Amino acid sequence: MRIELPSGCPAELVLTEGASTGIVIATDLWGLRGLFEDMAGRLASERGWSVCVPEPFPGRRLGAEDGDGRNAAMTELRDEDVVGNLVAAADATGCARTAVIGFCMGGMYAYKAAGAGRFDRAVAFYGMIRVPDRFHGPGQGEPLDALSRLGATRVLGVCGGRDPFTPPEDVAALRAVAGVTVVEYPEGEHGFVHDPSRPTHRPADASDAWSRAIAFIDDDESVSGRGSRAGRGR
Repeated sequence: MRIELPSGCPAELVLTEGASTGIVIATDLWGLRGLFEDMAGRLASERGWSVCVPEPFPGRRLGAEDGDGRNAAMTELRDEDVVGNLVAAADATGCARTAVIGFCMGGMYAYKAAGAGRFDRAVAFYGMIRVPDRFHGPGQGEPLDALSRLGATRVLGVCGGRDPFTPPEDVAALRAVAGVTVVEYPEGEHGFVHDPSRPTHRPADASDAWSRAIAFIDDDESVSGRGSRAGRGR
């Protein structure tokens, strides 16, 4: 169902009776749409989680194909607003234990939300580890700074070896942060997991990455590779 967070931000909410874990999905640059509504429903039905997906650009008129407009809008976003809406989405699930899962731009915000003190786990699929030049604005802080905050939650970073948005030097910096596990898929390009319509989608790697993410959230050490910052995907 569609709800409105206290800030006025629209969000999709799927509540599961008896859920003990709430999941917040931070979308990619293209925002809240059918892909993420379906993902929320699937995670709720298959995992028994309650799931909330906020719109990253509330109040802005941005077309579905307006990449330039969305990139420009990124420079106007403030971390306190975006992360605040992710925290409010966690509250909307009604669960004390929560995790944030982000993709691309949303993966960058999952890193930032890891330092907010609300989430028990954070999973970033090919999230930008440093803010890209075209996203820079006065309200944008660096993900690595958020991850280094006292009390930041444990993080799983899923990276692709061929992703220009997560170059090797950035992945190395991410690996060096305490409490962060990195799984790297050598042939993965940007967006290889969450959207099967993308030409970069890799079904086998996507399945493996999802299995690791779910196990990490469920705290299953045997599958997630807990504590191994040097972990690599197959």
